[in-house]
Amino acid sequence: MVKFQSRRLLLAGLAALTAVGPASASVRRRAPAKPPPPPPKPPLVTVLGDSITAGLGLPADQAMPARLQAALDRLGARARVLGQGVFGDTSANGLARVDRVPAETAVCVVALGGNDLLRGLDPSLTKANLRAIVQHLKSRNTRVVLAGVRAPGLLGVAYARRFTALYPDLAREQGVLYAPDFLTGVIGVSRYMQRDGIHPNAEGARIIAERLAPVVAQALRA
Repeated sequence: MVKFQSRRLLLAGLAALTAVGPASASVRRRAPAKPPPPPPKPPLVTVLGDSITAGLGLPADQAMPARLQAALDRLGARARVLGQGVFGDTSANGLARVDRVPAETAVCVVALGGNDLLRGLDPSLTKANLRAIVQHLKSRNTRVVLAGVRAPGLLGVAYARRFTALYPDLAREQGVLYAPDFLTGVIGVSRYMQRDGIHPNAEGARIIAERLAPVVAQALRA
């Protein structure tokens, strides 16, 4: 009788152990899964420029970088725009601070030369500075959009021709995308300018950004 009871207890114990295995597995299956990783950030577009890029005289949400962000959004080009404009910067100043362009930048819009033009600098110097900027960015595998500036004829026909031509020439030479004459029809047109007659107002900034946006979107797809 004792042996029979012992065998029955042993069998009951084995049955209990067998039941624990699947139950534990069930508990393990019900454990919460790890949350999925956050989605990657949109590619960064940095605009290296002067006071127009800085949005001098405008609220941040109406300045050119914000307008470019909005224009890219409308085109369905996923990106985040960072403005790196400094008042009064020439192409030489831009070259001196090109290392400040964030390393994560996918596309850099180089929008410099307007102040070179105002100072009557030799177009060959402007071209050399812009070439060095472009080459530095390309060495970091950053795609470049070169924004061109058209010089007015009142500065002298020969000078204006040389200055205007340096941008498409440099874009071809370096194999980068070119946004031609992005300021033409805005700078000097009173309804698009602030009272100082030098910097675009909110509507002018919108027009400039919308001219740049398709070329920037193309660079993002490259």
